[in-house]
Amino acid sequence: MQVETVKTVATVPALRESVRAWRASGKTVALLPTMGALHEGHLSLAHTGKQHCDRLITSIFVNHAQFAPQEDFTTYPRTFEDDLTKLADHDCDLVWAPSADVMYPDGFATHIEPKGTALGLEADFRPHFFSGVATVCCKLFTQAQPDIALFGEKDYQQLCVIRQIVRDLDLPLDIVGCETIREPDGLAMSSRNAYLSPAERKTAAELHRIISSMANDFRHGGAPPELSASAHQQLLETGFDKVDYVEIRDALTLQPVSTGASSSCRVLVAAWLGKTRLIDNIPV
Repeated sequence: MQVETVKTVATVPALRESVRAWRASGKTVALLPTMGALHEGHLSLAHTGKQHCDRLITSIFVNHAQFAPQEDFTTYPRTFEDDLTKLADHDCDLVWAPSADVMYPDGFATHIEPKGTALGLEADFRPHFFSGVATVCCKLFTQAQPDIALFGEKDYQQLCVIRQIVRDLDLPLDIVGCETIREPDGLAMSSRNAYLSPAERKTAAELHRIISSMANDFRHGGAPPELSASAHQQLLETGFDKVDYVEIRDALTLQPVSTGASSSCRVLVAAWLGKTRLIDNIPV
């Protein structure tokens, strides 16, 4: 039996030819930016994209510009053929799979340096990250010219930064944020979960439990500094090797908040199990 697959293009002219044909027939277009290694979280975004628009483009590009030299660019999981099969099963219309030479040709010299929501949290530990994300996303938006682009809330600060860029630069698309998809034990789905050993995978579920308890304590009047310190200690006692941050922030600005904050808030965390860095967040 022949396995279903999905049309793939690897050059900007071929991508734009497909989009022009859709536009000419009055179709709307959604873009799902990914680095591949697709899981149910990605596929839920694909489903949402087809609910919003007539056509869905999924980009698969492991963006070296958002990895520091010591990070996992070379070992990041790459499952391209399996990704194509999954996308075909979820009614994706086109996969945009450029090479690094297409995305960053010789002489490429323009980079976006976001501030605002891009400051602090992830940026304190990965100062290169949001420039790489902002630059590649702006290129993807320009290349595919979608009506909407879909991003998961698991990477919450990234979602805030992308929304800020679209707003600040008057880019002609809407950003649709989608709820985090979790495993039955609460662990947020992530391509990097594949790095976890069986023992680490069991410990990883504690991340969601601890930040959920932190959010509940904040709702009942707890002070953010004390709650952060307590959650930090709990993570270490549970078996995490290092905690980069565990904070309560304003959900829109990502600025620190005080006890009894009236605006919506978010608990955000980044912590290490062995060589694997996990991030998560929940609304308060």
